Amino acid sequence: MPDFPRHFDREALLACARGDLFGPGNAQLPEPPMLMMDRITDISGDGGASAKGHVVAELDIRPDLWFFPCHFPGNPVMPGCLMLDGLWQLTGFNLGWRGWQGQGFALGVGEVKLSGMIRPDRKLVRYQVDFTRVIDRRLKMGVADGRVEADGELVAEVKDMRVGLAVAQGG
Repeated sequence: MPDFPRHFDREALLACARGDLFGPGNAQLPEPPMLMMDRITDISGDGGASAKGHVVAELDIRPDLWFFPCHFPGNPVMPGCLMLDGLWQLTGFNLGWRGWQGQGFALGVGEVKLSGMIRPDRKLVRYQVDFTRVIDRRLKMGVADGRVEADGELVAEVKDMRVGLAVAQGG
């Protein structure tokens, strides 16, 4: 694996969004406001529940986050699809962190269970991704389970997330 650090601050995540971290044409995070984390606190290629890699990240909740006023007026909650997207983003980030080449894209998810809500009065969202399978062939792919916690309370779980990397074909 390349010599990347095991944690990343917001500036490093923004560098990834610009394509500066893993190089042009490789795994990128989205830019704000779609960047769903403020920092990655731990990442590995051999840790986690299945010893196939993991990534842990955090998002600081602020009442002025862009999605609260529109989802839903008078009853603001973080959309479940954004929780899932944060987990997908981290899964793809881990593949780039491994040194794998190609642009990332979500391939699917087996199961999503939402069990709580993230409201503007929460302080911290914690994402945990545990890889169950990694495929290093022409198509690079990570399969992982994920958890989202808000202030220590489990609010979402996913099983069998799939994210791939593919090298763009020249034309």
